[in-house]
Amino acid sequence: MPLMTGEQYIESLRKLDTKVYIFGKEEKNWVDHPIIRPSINCVAITYDLAHDPEHEDLMTATSNLTGQKVNRFTHLHQSTEDLIKKVKMQRLLGRKTASCFQRCVGMDAFNAVYSTTYEVDRKYGTSYHENFKKYLTYVQENDLTIDGAMTDPKGDRGKSQGAQADPDLFVHIVEKRPDGIVVRGAKAHQTGSINSHEHLIMPTQAVSEEDKQYAVSFAVPSDAPGLFMIYGRQSCDTRKLEPGADVDLGNKQFGGQEALVVFDNVFVPNDRIFLCEEWDFAGMLVERFAGYHRQSYGGCKVGVGDVIIGAAALAADYNGAQKASHVKDKLIEMTHLNETLYSCGIACSCEGHCTAAGNYQIDLLLANVCKQNVTRFPYEIVRLAEDIAGGLMVTMPSEIDFKSALQIPTESGLTLGDWCNKFFKGTEGVTTENRMRILRFLENICLGSSAVGYRTESMHGAGSPQAQRIMIARQADYETKKQLAKDIAGIKE
Repeated sequence: MPLMTGEQYIESLRKLDTKVYIFGKEEKNWVDHPIIRPSINCVAITYDLAHDPEHEDLMTATSNLTGQKVNRFTHLHQSTEDLIKKVKMQRLLGRKTASCFQRCVGMDAFNAVYSTTYEVDRKYGTSYHENFKKYLTYVQENDLTIDGAMTDPKGDRGKSQGAQADPDLFVHIVEKRPDGIVVRGAKAHQTGSINSHEHLIMPTQAVSEEDKQYAVSFAVPSDAPGLFMIYGRQSCDTRKLEPGADVDLGNKQFGGQEALVVFDNVFVPNDRIFLCEEWDFAGMLVERFAGYHRQSYGGCKVGVGDVIIGAAALAADYNGAQKASHVKDKLIEMTHLNETLYSCGIACSCEGHCTAAGNYQIDLLLANVCKQNVTRFPYEIVRLAEDIAGGLMVTMPSEIDFKSALQIPTESGLTLGDWCNKFFKGTEGVTTENRMRILRFLENICLGSSAVGYRTESMHGAGSPQAQRIMIARQADYETKKQLAKDIAGIKE
């Protein structure tokens, strides 16, 4: 099958019998639900740009499995150039959508599972690597979107998987059959899960031998029996349900998505199993996926940051404050922070290396430094954007008020809409509506639904800040640095 278009992707979702629950009920037509559809539009862009000659080099690649052209989101990195193009692709999409386009987790999972299964097979003589190669070939040939699923609900964070009062708080094997396994549990905060054709499941953390039933990796379609999803609530999400909503939505066309993915005795056939109780490789899989995904944030968040900087500069223009020296300085600082994040994403890509399986892995230390900065810099970028925009960003009347023809009983004889447009006018030559649009857009990114895909996700996506600090400590190689100091200082022991 050739590369799908965005419209073909949307139509392919309609063919799935995916079980989706939102606001306490099952939603049959979730593809067209006003709250869900913007996130689907985001994914559709990743398909359409693959057909654009201007962006084809970033959006597509040649598969090492089939030799055919594939969407880069289904590709195994074959060089440091591939790793760099990945980051550039993510920045491009962030600039196009100002939101989370949701396919990065699947791409990062592909590369982590590919190299890890090779090493599992080499030690245990299993056939997981061949299983995965056949699975990924299927994904590439059908141009599928895959939810890379790692995060479990975890329950009591002070206890291991097997010590939880409820064993389902981590995905685990409950039955082994001659033809496959049965699993139970859930994956939380799953980005783009409802918009995905399939789910590629990985452990969420290292596993001990006593808890080996939690060391499991597999793939299942979104409409597998026993699998269902509960849509995640976002700030300001019900604005999308208001009749005729437009200006108040901020980013009307695009948005992110998270959901709880539940596995209630889901059967997985043998040829879709990529790890089954090989507990000593769970940690490797987690670290490799986390490294790839922390690299990703040096691209996607930077692209969204470009849009935020542009929106803040536009707000300054509309407020008549664009010439103020402090506004100029804030825009410079926002740019400095944003480009620093991009530099980290490019750096960990340039320092990548070939794995034993043949695909390329990023530099883990620099990838974790990249994500550690992402837990901080976007918050400052948003703070400066809010500073430039002004308080009206969060205090202005609704779009309905601005358009209201309600007559106010005063001597002036103006309508409710007249009063709103009169007092919220900015600079000459700029309509009040356009000023409101850019302020609502900033509200949406800084505080509303898109904040999930920018600000909050910058903190917790791909692991908490402490998770990166643990990895930085592991990769820091303090002993070598001590020896350098000893050599230069003339210390002999």
